[in-house]
Amino acid sequence: MRCGRRPQVAALALAAAAHDRDNPRPMSSTATTIRLTLPDGSVREYAAGTTGMQVAESIGKGLAKAAVGIELDGDVQSLQLPIERSAKIKIHTRDSKEGLEVLRHSAAHVLADAVKRIRPQAKLWKGPPVEDPRYGFYYDIDFGDQPITHEDLPKLEQLMHEIVQRDVPFVLESLPRDEARKLMVAHGEDYKVATIDKIPADQRITFYRSGEFVDLCKGPHVPTTGRIGQGIAVLALAGAYFGDDAGNKMLTRIYGHAFADKKAMDTHRSNLEEAAKRDHRRLGTDLDLFSSMGDLGAGLILWHPKGGFVRHKVEEYWRQAHLRGGYDIVYSPHIAKADLWQTSGHLDFYKDSMYSGIDIDGAEYRLKPMNCPFHVQIFKSRRRSYRELPFRWAELGTVYRYENQGSLHGLLRVRGFTQDDAHLFLREDQVEGEIERCLKFVIEMLRAFGFHEYAMNLSTRPAKSVGADASWEKATAALRHALESVGLPYQIDEGGGAFYGPKIDVKIKDTLGRTWQCSTIQCDFNLPERFDMSYIDATGNKARPVMVHRALLGSLERFFGVLVEHHAGAFPVWLAPVQAVLLSVGERHAEAVQNLAAECRAQELRVQADDSNEKIGQKIRHHLFQEKVPFVGVIGDQELQNGTVTVRSRKDGDLGAMRVGEFRELLANLDRERA
Repeated sequence: MRCGRRPQVAALALAAAAHDRDNPRPMSSTATTIRLTLPDGSVREYAAGTTGMQVAESIGKGLAKAAVGIELDGDVQSLQLPIERSAKIKIHTRDSKEGLEVLRHSAAHVLADAVKRIRPQAKLWKGPPVEDPRYGFYYDIDFGDQPITHEDLPKLEQLMHEIVQRDVPFVLESLPRDEARKLMVAHGEDYKVATIDKIPADQRITFYRSGEFVDLCKGPHVPTTGRIGQGIAVLALAGAYFGDDAGNKMLTRIYGHAFADKKAMDTHRSNLEEAAKRDHRRLGTDLDLFSSMGDLGAGLILWHPKGGFVRHKVEEYWRQAHLRGGYDIVYSPHIAKADLWQTSGHLDFYKDSMYSGIDIDGAEYRLKPMNCPFHVQIFKSRRRSYRELPFRWAELGTVYRYENQGSLHGLLRVRGFTQDDAHLFLREDQVEGEIERCLKFVIEMLRAFGFHEYAMNLSTRPAKSVGADASWEKATAALRHALESVGLPYQIDEGGGAFYGPKIDVKIKDTLGRTWQCSTIQCDFNLPERFDMSYIDATGNKARPVMVHRALLGSLERFFGVLVEHHAGAFPVWLAPVQAVLLSVGERHAEAVQNLAAECRAQELRVQADDSNEKIGQKIRHHLFQEKVPFVGVIGDQELQNGTVTVRSRKDGDLGAMRVGEFRELLANLDRERA
């Protein structure tokens, strides 16, 4: 909240001080010295109550200048807070991932301060840092009858810079629950009151103050506003439901970003401008690839002929690669009885993302959110022998998951999508080798579409999960060993696994350096247990198979959206819905253009003819740069006389005159190439 008058700030500060005086922090009578273990293993001793900033200063002036936060035994906290216990410590600088999160959280606080300066009656909800290739943080705000517009964003950004330049301290303060609630009620901060009511009774209520502005927040924040620096921006507006619930009021979400310095922010702005040109939603309309909404319903996609053809080529390559790789293709229905999802655990762990039940003949059915239980049923349809394993079953299966309308985003987040799914059923001795095989398959598949840079995460057991610890440990070890055997660097994503097993997540990097989550490989000892799956082993006894879930492209809708943005809609020849357009210079050349186009199509090349009366320069620009066709071929008097076509490439410019056969061969060769 913004306290517009200093007496209100003073009241909060005095209340906090009184509370701290009456409730002093407990201290051991003997532990006056703490031991802090640095990342290199060295140990330093400090007096209890030493701040993170003082620790950084004791190590070096350069580190202290760059520091924005610390981590104690895995918990990130503000530099300016006292350290009361021995712990493992990391000091995060402004250019590290963790440091940028602290920087961006602090910038969100400053954004809220700026908002309250121009809209004092605005009611604040929350302002977290986010992992988004476009934005670093946001703040959700109710502006009531004084809405904010895009024209206000530059003013907000200027105010943020002024607040940063004042370099005022971020001060942590706490209040008893009832006093904190009364304070928020008094200032009309309804959403903060609702937040306080949800904070568990055993947690203290904390605020961060910077100058005259105070916000309900647990931090962490940088020591002073000046530490945020000038690499900040206010970028966009959007809508967001309070509590992410479509039944609640729509608030205004203000997006911003913060970087280590202004140069990085300027680079990001430039990338945003380029990203806007590449936005798959815009290109989807301009190139007539797909559409959504209308009478169809939110989050559901209609594939138009051109987009449908590109998808067909993606699926065609996918099927061929899987058949070459020893996979079998399977199919499954779109719904199943609720009992199946109860056994799998989806109704216990995934129900909020599933659609409501459908009554059919007195039984409850559910739209499928995943394909795995169906493949399990195929496995269980007859007795299996150890000699048959591994089974590799792949499916382009359409699934349905409920997403809040406010989170829907073109093709990148939808409610109905096709997953390039596969499930492997293995003996335990086959697991590591098959995961290695899957990793190599992922890289092969992504490279074919022009993606050559990746980031790998090993995602471990989440808090809400099923299965024995031993099974999770074996599954996690198998994934780790496979990554190390293939020689792929990776990071640990603690608690990021599926409810039934750990996973490897593969993020691809696009032309603009943005990362996108697509591929995943999951090792699962639990679903085979839940479904009582078995095969007959070499001794004639029943044994439990291990299940590997994997998707190479992930959602075809999401992958297509990423593919459009990566190539800016200018697909390589093998994917392009139209590979070339033949252009007539005048009316007398129309027949030759139509005949050559027909010859190319007979060769299964995707060539069209344009014999319109438009000027030739205008036709060239339209097809190469608006329609993003890879090639145009021009036929005029000279070409007609010589049996040639003058070819211009979208990528390489003027290629000069070619014999007709050479032109067809050029297209045919490129059609066989992969990125």
